[in-house]
Amino acid sequence: MLEFAWPWMFVLLPLPLLVWWLMPPYRARQASVQIPFFERMAAATGQTPQRGAVVLQRRATQMIVAALIWILVVAALARPQWVGDAVTREVSARDLILAVDISGSMDQRDFRTADGQMLTRLDGVKRVIKDFIARRRGDRIALILFGTKAYVQVPFTQDLQTAAQLLEQTQVGMAGQQTAIGDTIGLAIKTLEKSTAQQKVLILLSDGNDTASRVPPEHAADIAQQNGLVIYTIAVGDPGASGENRVDLAMLQGVADTTKGKFFRAEDGAQLQAIYAEIDALAPVKLQTLSWRPKLPLFQWPLGAAVVLGLLLWLGLLAASEHGRRSPTHA
Repeated sequence: MLEFAWPWMFVLLPLPLLVWWLMPPYRARQASVQIPFFERMAAATGQTPQRGAVVLQRRATQMIVAALIWILVVAALARPQWVGDAVTREVSARDLILAVDISGSMDQRDFRTADGQMLTRLDGVKRVIKDFIARRRGDRIALILFGTKAYVQVPFTQDLQTAAQLLEQTQVGMAGQQTAIGDTIGLAIKTLEKSTAQQKVLILLSDGNDTASRVPPEHAADIAQQNGLVIYTIAVGDPGASGENRVDLAMLQGVADTTKGKFFRAEDGAQLQAIYAEIDALAPVKLQTLSWRPKLPLFQWPLGAAVVLGLLLWLGLLAASEHGRRSPTHA
């Protein structure tokens, strides 16, 4: 439907009438010759003397066209626009960070996929995470990779295809051979500093224990809880191993409990896939509904019509003046 963005501009419509009524008429002075025998000269030429002040009469056409031009200009100032039907869109109110361990132990070939293949832990995790990313519905996704150091591989984005491609390019040892879980949680908190999402989730997957962090995981979890970050931890390693290959189940469980998340244990691809499905159920996507109406500006039409009318009036007056000048004078 047709609407005016600034309808109050129509209060300007009576402005020309106010100027006409309240302002004094425009006066122009012209040079003249004063002669003592003016009356005899007028009688000799057969002309009737006129008053010194002459008010020029405007034609009805001029007044009508001028009024139309002013109405069109005021209508253009009121910003007419065509407002379309309401458009509704649902957007996610959740920011989701995937933190993946790429330390040296992720190179062990003991990860069994759902179809029975044996892959390295990282390759098996990639397969499952790629499917998880592809199922996101409007989530903003970020990817953090960690080993001795943690870094953001993919900043928050809704470009799921690019996120999956960058995950596929990940290699074991790119961030060092050790494991820094506490620093990874700290980096996730920093990444979410400017987030305005209603729901902030970190899914942290590791197969080792924290050996390289400057901030203990327990302390980092406390800070995460204060910032409204929920952490789901997934262990894919062997708790009975030693050194870097031993996964610290108690620590991962404590981190999840502190942030009101949940801890999971995955030994193969089927379990990991089921875990991601369960996380979807535990942390359902919160959607915000955005609604707007498309607006098409139309001010150019009344403004263009005013310009065309003004040009036609000027051409008409010019033609009439030229015609009068060329017409023969009758005695």
